[in-house]
Amino acid sequence: MAGAAAGRVNPVIVVAVVLSAMLEVLDSTIVNVALPHIQAAFGATTDQATWILTSYIVSAVVIMPLTGFVARRVGRRRLILTAVTGFATMSVMCGLSWSLETIVVFRLAQGMFGAFLIPLSQSILFDAFPREKRGQAMAVFGLGVVVAPVLGPTVGAILTEYFSWRMVFFVNLPVAAMALLLLAGELPDDETDDVKIDWAGLAMLAIGIGCLQFVLDQGETKDWLSSRVIQVAVIASLLGTLGFIIHAVTKKGAIVDLRLFADRNFALSNLIIAGFAVSLFGGIAILPTFVQSLLDYPVIESGHLFIPRGIAAGASMVVTGSVLVTRFDPRVLAGLGLLLTAIGNFMLGMLNLNAGFWQLAWPGAVSGLGMGLVFVPLSILAFESISQRRQDEASGLFNVTRQLGSSVGIALVGTWVVRGLQTNTANLSQNVTPYNPAAQAYLEPLGLTPDSAQGAAILGQEISRQAELISYLTVFNNLGLLALATIPLLFFCKAPKPGTQATVHAH
Repeated sequence: MAGAAAGRVNPVIVVAVVLSAMLEVLDSTIVNVALPHIQAAFGATTDQATWILTSYIVSAVVIMPLTGFVARRVGRRRLILTAVTGFATMSVMCGLSWSLETIVVFRLAQGMFGAFLIPLSQSILFDAFPREKRGQAMAVFGLGVVVAPVLGPTVGAILTEYFSWRMVFFVNLPVAAMALLLLAGELPDDETDDVKIDWAGLAMLAIGIGCLQFVLDQGETKDWLSSRVIQVAVIASLLGTLGFIIHAVTKKGAIVDLRLFADRNFALSNLIIAGFAVSLFGGIAILPTFVQSLLDYPVIESGHLFIPRGIAAGASMVVTGSVLVTRFDPRVLAGLGLLLTAIGNFMLGMLNLNAGFWQLAWPGAVSGLGMGLVFVPLSILAFESISQRRQDEASGLFNVTRQLGSSVGIALVGTWVVRGLQTNTANLSQNVTPYNPAAQAYLEPLGLTPDSAQGAAILGQEISRQAELISYLTVFNNLGLLALATIPLLFFCKAPKPGTQATVHAH
């Protein structure tokens, strides 16, 4: 872009692409809150209702790596305008849905359009800012991506509680309309390339990634490999992924250029962002269930727990992007961010059943500070050597890796909690007998004994609560260890060259 080349930034384009990114992230978090209401409206089971989420994520994760290819074929401007329009249209259709089947189909289409929004927004921002100000670009982009998830649960809870679940889809319209108007007026036309469609590569990519995402989303509810459907999906994912890798390496003009991973920083940054996403989003996924089921927090108040996290993350991104990346080695900043993410999880891993609001919120704020310190420097490291022509494709791959890491995290924590609950219940039950002095002392103030029916029921209920608490605390600690285990990968990244992001002063 000419503005970027001249060192000037077009603020209208910046606002437009941030709104576009917010559109996709807001929708993905806001729908989670409304899911029980949608399930009740259509008389669906819990397993059936999860397809409202699964259909969106699977279609998005399949399409996202194709961003670079489609942008070259139809043009970046035309693609993002089409994506925003299609996303908004499908949002309306979701809000007007008359059955579970129709909303799943519309969510599938919505995910296909939404898949382009974040990668395109990121690459357009890279072009809008001069190369030495990429930290600021990623800080601005990160603000949009962070604010939306914080707003999502709270806004979704209010709309669902006081209006209707259908409003969580209609709320997308003003955001989409503003983004569309700004993009149409300011984003310049770009050249297209009449590249041929690699149908074989596309099919294998869709099978490989789509089946993997299906396994991650549905594995826990179907008891993983004990389900024939999951077994078939795992085999299909392995064959599709292996076939795609061989095809992409041997065929010229493959639909996704895997040679991008030959760049050391890009490959390592993808591994780090995946591990970071597992640790961060795994914890975020189970925190509402933890506080609602064990600590009896209402839905709206559990949403408020994310506000300090969002404020800390936003402040961290602004300071990191505008100040810190110009003075410190981005590898050091990302390492500090991963350390703070680990500390936040360890803090959650030390809670008890009497934890108050701020005992739950402070760990989120610590992790939020870490989020800003990881996201901005890691984006700089990842795209350090990527040419402008390949930024759309690289951004698509980087974001699909983050999405898969998030899905792995959510799948892992769900399994860990369920399996841990079974193990902990069995272990605790072995030690609680009618002859256990601690059990007798626990029931004595209530005038009960362990061998009475009411006393046994109370003990059983307490065993379940404590077993569940231990399961959650173990998961939080495991996620903290994972964040720590990711830090050594930063040692193998190359520092940005002087002048790429401004001179690096600390090593």
